[in-house]
Amino acid sequence: MLFFLDCEPGKSLRIGTNIWPGYAPLYLARDRKGWEPGNIRLVEYPSATEVLRAFQGGALECASLTLDEALMVRESGIPFSVILIHDISQGADAIVARPLIADVKGLRGKRIGVEASALGAFVLTRALEKNKMTSADITIVPIRINEHEEAFSEGRVDAVVTFEPQRSRLLKAGAREIFSSREIPGEILDVLIARRDAIEEHSDDLQNVVDGWFEVNRHIQHDASLLSRVANQLKLTPGETRQAYAGIHIPDRSENIRELSGPLEEHAARLGKIMAQKELLRKAPDTRGIADDSFVKRAPEK
Repeated sequence: MLFFLDCEPGKSLRIGTNIWPGYAPLYLARDRKGWEPGNIRLVEYPSATEVLRAFQGGALECASLTLDEALMVRESGIPFSVILIHDISQGADAIVARPLIADVKGLRGKRIGVEASALGAFVLTRALEKNKMTSADITIVPIRINEHEEAFSEGRVDAVVTFEPQRSRLLKAGAREIFSSREIPGEILDVLIARRDAIEEHSDDLQNVVDGWFEVNRHIQHDASLLSRVANQLKLTPGETRQAYAGIHIPDRSENIRELSGPLEEHAARLGKIMAQKELLRKAPDTRGIADDSFVKRAPEK
């Protein structure tokens, strides 16, 4: 991307995201705390696939990804740590279909649009599995997240594996939700990962990011101006944005401390085993040491 032409490696802490309610507070924190662009740069990509590619290619020091995507990075051999849990999906990731398709079983023989990412494959695999179906029962059509609405409206697919804010916009346009992350509780987490060398080189900047994140999330649900700015970024109304946030749980600092101190490692191991069984990973990963809780533990001075 042209954005990187003035970004010398090692100079700025570059954080990659795609459009998702759980990542939006990063941009609010940047504006609220006045992060210097030369120190911390937020880079928004059209899709998670491109964030993943940029991180693996060395164009980013940090990335906001789902935990399953982070496990794919781990399998590639890049040393990183999870330093923050952004959110836990509780309905914001979903499969939506044409109105006449009543449930997942109704997808048999249909065309399903899926982004070529771990998350899309994981959600679809779990939905099919819960309905005693396999990928042989459907036709998978690779589509980037930013193309979901267009592909659906043009009739190129019968359903899409999608997430907010596209989920809300597709439902508003008449699609029917037939599966969501509510049916696989606790399995889809969004995390902030940082390269190990960036943790050493950008320790203070990373601390500012984490502290700014928690500060914004203390106010976002009750501050109309903050909510309005998120709505503009997501291209939703404030009411739709509240509804989108109802589909995710954002852990506070104490919950982050608790999860990063051990439970996340165990959860990642369970998730990795499922991904290996479904051939989303070559083998079940060793998740020991995947998390670094030092930044969430270091509360700012009052």
